Amino acid sequence: MGRSVLVLEKGYIGSGSTGRCITGIRAQFSTETSIRLAMRSVSIFRKMETMFGFSVEWAPSGYLFLAFDDARKKSFLNVLKIQQDLGLDVDYLEARDIGRKYPYLNTRGLVGGTFCSADGQADPFHVLKGYFLGLKKMGAEVRTYTEVTAVDCGNVDMKCVHTASGMKFSAPIVINAAGPWANPVSQMAGIKLPVFSETHEAMITEPVQYQAVPMVVDYRNDGCYFVQRLTGQFVGCYSPDPQVPGYGLETTLDFLREMSRRMIRLMPFVENTSVVRQWAGLYSMTPDGNPIVDETTIPGYFVAVGMSGHGFMLGPAIGELLAHYIVKGNWPIEMSEFSYNRDFQQSMETLK
Repeated sequence: MGRSVLVLEKGYIGSGSTGRCITGIRAQFSTETSIRLAMRSVSIFRKMETMFGFSVEWAPSGYLFLAFDDARKKSFLNVLKIQQDLGLDVDYLEARDIGRKYPYLNTRGLVGGTFCSADGQADPFHVLKGYFLGLKKMGAEVRTYTEVTAVDCGNVDMKCVHTASGMKFSAPIVINAAGPWANPVSQMAGIKLPVFSETHEAMITEPVQYQAVPMVVDYRNDGCYFVQRLTGQFVGCYSPDPQVPGYGLETTLDFLREMSRRMIRLMPFVENTSVVRQWAGLYSMTPDGNPIVDETTIPGYFVAVGMSGHGFMLGPAIGELLAHYIVKGNWPIEMSEFSYNRDFQQSMETLK
C-alpha cells in the first residue's frame, strides 16, 4: 500500500504460535465481527495458491461441532442464526444424520451438531513461506533473531525501537504483533494490555487411510478436537482444565495419554494408530476470547494481539484490514468488538 515495512522477529520465521498450530481454519464463531473476519480470511486462504504461486494445501474439509447435551445444542442454535444471517453456509445436524454422514464416529450420547463445509485447513509452514517470500518480493525487510528490548514513544511523530543487539529503528508507525509476549512488549511503550499467555499441547499421528475426517470439535468438558490432514495423519489437541498459564513449552505424558483416550472414545478406529510427535505452543488470551486490533492511546502505536488460539485462521484478514486502517484511516468492516478500549465483559466469544 505504498509504505515501507520492517518486521522484527524474535526468533526464526514460524518459531511462534503459527508454527505450532493444528492447521484449522473456521468461520464458526459467535460474534459478528469474528464471523465476518473469519469469512474474509477463508476467502484469502482459497486464493493463496494463486497469490503465492504454490499450494498451501488448502482444503475445505469442514468443521463439525458436537453437542452432547441440550444446553450445548441450544447455544449452537442461538449462534446458528447469527452465522446464517451473515451468509455463512452452516447447518445443524441431528445425531442420526451425523452418524450416517460420519459412520466412523461414536455417536453414543450425541444430541446433534453444526457443520460448515466452507471451513477447512491449510499448512501453516507453507502459508508462512508465502507471506515471507511476498514481503521480500515487495521490498519489505524481515530481520530474524532480532529481539525488541525497548520501545520509545516519547516523540509522537517518530518512535524508536531498540533491540538486544544494540540496533535502533525509527518509524512513525509501530505495530505490536508479539503474540504471547504482547503485554510485555506493550509495557515497553508504557501500555498495559489485558493479554495473558497459556500453554496448550498437541500431537500428530502416523498416516492412515484418508477418509476426509473434518475438524471434529467435542465440546464436552473432557472433549478434544482433531482433523485428518491431507497426508492421512491426525493432528489434534484439547484445552487444558485447569489452564496452564505462562510461557512453558514442555510436553507431558498426561496429555498424550488423555488425548489418546478422548480421540479413541469418539473415533474407535484410530486405537492402534501410532503417535509420532507431540509438542506445546502458546495461546495469547484476552478476557472475552476476542483479539485486540486497534490503535492505542499512543498515536501511531497499534496492536494486533490476543488471538486466543485463532491467530492462524484470522491472521490474513486482520493483516489486510489493519493495513487498510493505518493507511486509509477507516475500517472496511465494523471492528469495535476488537477495539483497544472496549468493555471486555460485553461480548464474549462462546465458540472458543
